Amino acid sequence: MQFQSIAGQHAIKEQLVQMVQHNRLSHALLFLGKEGGGALQLAMAFAQFIVCEKGSGVQQKQAGPSLFGDPEPETKNTQPFTDSCGQCPACKKAAELIQPDIHFSYPVIPRKSGDKPLSTDYIQEWRQFVAKNPYGNVYDWLQFIDAENKQGNSTAHECNDIIRKLNLKSFESEYKILIMWMPEFLGKEGNKLLKLIEEPPPNTLFILVAQNEDLILPTILSRTQLVKIPLLSNQDVEAALELNEGVAPEKARQAAAVAEGNYREALQVLQHADDDWEAMLREWLNAVIKTGPLAQVKWIDEAAKLGREKQKQFLRYFIHLLEQA
Repeated sequence: MQFQSIAGQHAIKEQLVQMVQHNRLSHALLFLGKEGGGALQLAMAFAQFIVCEKGSGVQQKQAGPSLFGDPEPETKNTQPFTDSCGQCPACKKAAELIQPDIHFSYPVIPRKSGDKPLSTDYIQEWRQFVAKNPYGNVYDWLQFIDAENKQGNSTAHECNDIIRKLNLKSFESEYKILIMWMPEFLGKEGNKLLKLIEEPPPNTLFILVAQNEDLILPTILSRTQLVKIPLLSNQDVEAALELNEGVAPEKARQAAAVAEGNYREALQVLQHADDDWEAMLREWLNAVIKTGPLAQVKWIDEAAKLGREKQKQFLRYFIHLLEQA
């Protein structure tokens, strides 16, 4: 994934590129942003930028300084890049999530009772999920792997596997990178990673992608360099819908206004565009104000059958209506 393919976030893209070019990159980064802002996409594009054989220049040892702040040599790369090339073998593998030096960790569930699941057990599903639903949230991911009501988790077994992988030599790139999506799902077992994060092997980079810093272990939080990912502007969401989804300008503008910077929600709004939320709202208000308890119970039963996503879209429609009023 390249920076240019990600909606908006121009200031963050520039900040990440400058981290590399000016040797201000920590061993551990925390990409902190609300759902739908593109934090995971930025992390993947940044990892591709680092392993790119042409773009960032960090692969050419003789052409530039150390990525992690060692003294700069006298000769510098005279042709700075602001994105990965997208054409070299490393970029092509990174785009398909098969680059052997870019590892992923994410919440998973046991396939059967007694299993000790690892992220690598679900790597095929992960590649399909990112390709199909790049702005998806944890709920989308767990539904994608048929978790039903099971709680996703990142276990001590997963932490041990991360330690094992990152202590191996890199396969192709000069750098080893771990992208951990939703570190909020790390329990106290996450303390197993502290020594690795604080004193990693040479040329090892952690990128944690999170939504709520209050749910991350403080011991891990204190060892990371924070990169705040803001929500997208309505204009960025609107432009991305027109360019990526082929949505008509007026329809894109309406969806962007309801989504309020959350690209995932904008896609959900479009997906449920044919639902008659106005009629549903009218029935609800009539039941509350006029027709009484029997009508309220009937409305609740019908709303319960809609499923979580449609219920959320209805509430978003109602809130947006109140804001406009």
